[in-house]
Amino acid sequence: MNQSREIKSFIFSQYFADGLRITFGVLLPSLLFYQLDQLSIGLTISLGALCVSISDNPGPVVHKRNGMLFCTLFILLTATLTSLVNGSPILIGLEILVLCFFFSMFSVYGNRASAIGTAALFVMILTIDQNVVANNGVWSHAFYILIGGVWYTALSISLSQIRPYRLAQQALGECIREVAEFVRMKSNFYDLKTDHDANYTKLIEQQVVVHQHQDTVRELLFKSRLMIKESTYAGRVLILVFVDIVDLYEQSMATHYDYQAIRNTYGRTNALAGFKDIIEKFNEELENLSYYIVSNEKPERLHHYKAALDALKLSIDKVEEYNISNLVLKKILINVRNMASRIRKIYSYFDNPQLAGENIRSIEDLKKFVSHQDFDLKIMKENMTFQSSIFRHSVRVALMCFIGYLVSKLFPVGHHSYWILLTVLVILKPAFSLTKQRNIHRLIGTLFGGVAGALLLIFVKDQTTLLMFLMLFMVGTFSFQRLNYVVSVLFMTPYTLILFSFLGENNITIAQERIVDTFIGSFIALAASFIILPNWEYHNLKNFMREVLVANYHYLVKVADELMNIPVDITSYKLARKAVYVSAANLGSAFQRMQSEPKSKQQNAKEIHEFVVLNHMLSSFTATLITNLQATDKPATNENHLKLIRKSLFTLSEIIKKSGTADFKEKEILFPELAPEENVSNDQYLLYEQLDSINKLINDIQKSMPV
Repeated sequence: MNQSREIKSFIFSQYFADGLRITFGVLLPSLLFYQLDQLSIGLTISLGALCVSISDNPGPVVHKRNGMLFCTLFILLTATLTSLVNGSPILIGLEILVLCFFFSMFSVYGNRASAIGTAALFVMILTIDQNVVANNGVWSHAFYILIGGVWYTALSISLSQIRPYRLAQQALGECIREVAEFVRMKSNFYDLKTDHDANYTKLIEQQVVVHQHQDTVRELLFKSRLMIKESTYAGRVLILVFVDIVDLYEQSMATHYDYQAIRNTYGRTNALAGFKDIIEKFNEELENLSYYIVSNEKPERLHHYKAALDALKLSIDKVEEYNISNLVLKKILINVRNMASRIRKIYSYFDNPQLAGENIRSIEDLKKFVSHQDFDLKIMKENMTFQSSIFRHSVRVALMCFIGYLVSKLFPVGHHSYWILLTVLVILKPAFSLTKQRNIHRLIGTLFGGVAGALLLIFVKDQTTLLMFLMLFMVGTFSFQRLNYVVSVLFMTPYTLILFSFLGENNITIAQERIVDTFIGSFIALAASFIILPNWEYHNLKNFMREVLVANYHYLVKVADELMNIPVDITSYKLARKAVYVSAANLGSAFQRMQSEPKSKQQNAKEIHEFVVLNHMLSSFTATLITNLQATDKPATNENHLKLIRKSLFTLSEIIKKSGTADFKEKEILFPELAPEENVSNDQYLLYEQLDSINKLINDIQKSMPV
């Protein structure tokens, strides 16, 4: 994608929309009350709006509304309590311990509840500064916080109602872009110059990213009554495009074969270059589609694939001149043709509105594809144990925020020592690797942002110009807070310095104080992750490994059903496929986090890496096999095929049982008795080879299991 499109895509993205909305919602009250000579009231209302914006995560409008209303309630109660005990350091210390633990435990209820807890702690920390309350009084301060929360909630919901499909469009466009990147990585396997193992590692990492974006789109589309009940053209197109994008993603997985063997066998022919060329065209086409959807414009196709596909077929036919069988390449070509057909189908929804009237599965079926969060109190009770990573994290946050408060009181480095607590709060994460990453980003952003902000304030004296910079930096801060944290902090620091300069603070002193406080808070947070109830990933990896094994078992059962010509329900099949992708993404993400931990804390890293790669290959081989079996001209099943699939399922079930999965139930499958065949077709032999490859992979997985 060219640079101008990159910039335009960002401007039309949900990230930039978030930045504009939050900046407007936070800044407007302060500007209005400044004109009325009541800046302190305006700042308090802006604080309430800022806190509620933390909980304004992407999702269905009903969830956003409920989340922001509960957030408003919690920040009101927290601000009131903090205001009442503000005069007593002992009571403040006790409040920090109790509330930091309580609100950190909200993470057991998912990301939105976790954001609500963070917002409540944020307002607590900022209210600890006695000057905030002294300007308005305890009850007035709480009331203005309430007004700010209600104002931002009304603003966000109103904008969502004005353009009800916009957020889903933006999320879908970004999801398609990540799928395009996945497809591009797949094309690299057909390039002899690409490092096979390094590309595989990148592919698994990208699979994690794709899953995260797909999950966001599912939340927006399948949990929204507006999308799945109304017969509007826009809503139906979004659902149909997303369903086809998920199928296309599976088809890209289904182009998976033993790439090392393919390179060794066909590297001297022109066929591999042809595959790489056309798959790269798919990447460009998907990026193009992403751009148009995010820009809210009618998509226009970049490529027509007939000539490229014909040329590829010709190069595959010429492979026989080297006395090599081209059967495998023909199977890959079928998958590539299916991908081209799928892309044409997606574009057809925009060219012919009548096609958007295609049947969408029932509402009940769609709801099966999204997770449902239970808010039962027993969930929190069940996590009140040191076995729970969230419980240990909550204890860690409470203790470290308390220590940060003590440091700010015993060794004051300025008038804004609450920055130490804020740094601890935003950096400290359940996993050491995430805390380490946040720490580095926070330090880099604060250091360079502080220097840039100080220089700006030294050389720019015009208040109007500074206000323009303030708004620019605010938009940058809130636009990148979910996209790139280091860039967000880079914008946040000068925006904070400009804000305090408007309040009459000394510019250089404030910059120095913020940098020092950030370094102190960062040290406390990182040390705590290593020392106080640390959460090392190898403790969690066994659960993720069991989940991916179970998911691959149920996915492989679908192969057995296809081999025996048992009708496969499309919804159950896609749910099994989704379970594989979700579990694989969770495992890959956990393994990435473990790799960022100290070497001494990484147990069986080599074996786990091999396990991750082998399971990715297993799911890809299974997807390839199912795609071939779903073809109209699939080969007849013989006795050898059934022996292999029976053996594979049995071995996989034994691995699962030995891994300690108590609730796993092996599926009872009655395999028919088939007479042996004397004459085996090429297609039947290829099917046998594919099943044999899966069986060998499962045996390799069994060997790679850490003891």
